[in-house]
Amino acid sequence: MTTVPTTPATPTMRLTGVGVGPGDPELVTVKGVNALRAAAVVVVPVMAAADGEPMAEPGRAEATVRHYVDRSRLVRLVFALNERTDRSRREAAWDAAGARVAELLRTHGTVAFATIGDPNVYSTFTYLAQTVRARRPETVVETVPGITAMQDLAARSGTVLTEGGESLALLPLTAGRDGLRAALAAHETVVAYKFGAVADEVLDVLKESGRIDDAVYGARLGLPGEDVRPARDLDGPVPYLSTLIVPGRRTTRGGKLS
Repeated sequence: MTTVPTTPATPTMRLTGVGVGPGDPELVTVKGVNALRAAAVVVVPVMAAADGEPMAEPGRAEATVRHYVDRSRLVRLVFALNERTDRSRREAAWDAAGARVAELLRTHGTVAFATIGDPNVYSTFTYLAQTVRARRPETVVETVPGITAMQDLAARSGTVLTEGGESLALLPLTAGRDGLRAALAAHETVVAYKFGAVADEVLDVLKESGRIDDAVYGARLGLPGEDVRPARDLDGPVPYLSTLIVPGRRTTRGGKLS
């Protein structure tokens, strides 16, 4: 009988995007905590300082992860850069981050990437996963869902997001008022992210549409300095990472059931 030599199995490289919520450590799911603890290393995105080096203070994702993972297992990676208008510099940052994570996968086998909110909702993990797959196609990519800012703000403000047959629109407002105006016309409930730079324009649209009295605003949810209030009370600049909920109008119980 001829014995056919076996080829050693190639170790599986696994990259897991873990949603860690808006900032409150208590909102990380059990599955998320288990995924962070199971990974050989946990990558956390950090902003770059003016000189291009990582900022000293931890970002929201890192601060949340520190509650569950020893700092010795964290890898701080400059990824979320202040390069929202320069595409070439953004892509250079994605390439550098992908190369670093690909090397971590080769060395350690399993890597978790912690991202605020959910890894499939406006997350840097999307670009990282695409870049890593291009470098190491054999990598298994997974995600663990996280609580989003709109869910957290809805709970903290007592706001119902959707009811019955209502539709919900979620959009970033970095481009200004036109997207918000169109969403308000087409959907009952509208949630807006990242509108700090255009807050005045957003408030103008809400006033024009007669929807400002029902809208709620939130920033730094679950963190020191949390700010949750009616949108009509806003006055002055707001943080870039702010959330706005404009709920549907409801007059009777169950009136929106289809």
